[in-house]
Amino acid sequence: QVQLVESGGGLVQPGGSLRLSCAASGSNFNYYTMGWYRQAPGEQRELVADITAGGRTNYADFVKGRFTISRDNAKNTVYLQMNNLKPEDTAVYHCNAKRSLFGIDNWGKGTLVTVSS
Repeated sequence: QVQLVESGGGLVQPGGSLRLSCAASGSNFNYYTMGWYRQAPGEQRELVADITAGGRTNYADFVKGRFTISRDNAKNTVYLQMNNLKPEDTAVYHCNAKRSLFGIDNWGKGTLVTVSS
């Protein structure tokens, strides 16, 4: 198993930027597919972006061209660079580590992002 701790959330004005980080403890980080999900009040959790062990990325349509996911295996960390933020991006952002072959599906507690003027 892997423990995940997110950071970098906060209050930002529309059009602003934030960079989220997710630090993972444990071994074999480089084998996990890492993802960022978000959950707005009253809404279901949804995928924002993920990155495979091989570095292949996948984005939800609503963040394409604005958000970038990346990983640093030497630091056991995955990042989400968020640019041109919109009020509808307001949500709790959760980090996920998945290794389906071993039944691993771990979540962090989340970090709150609020986009408001």
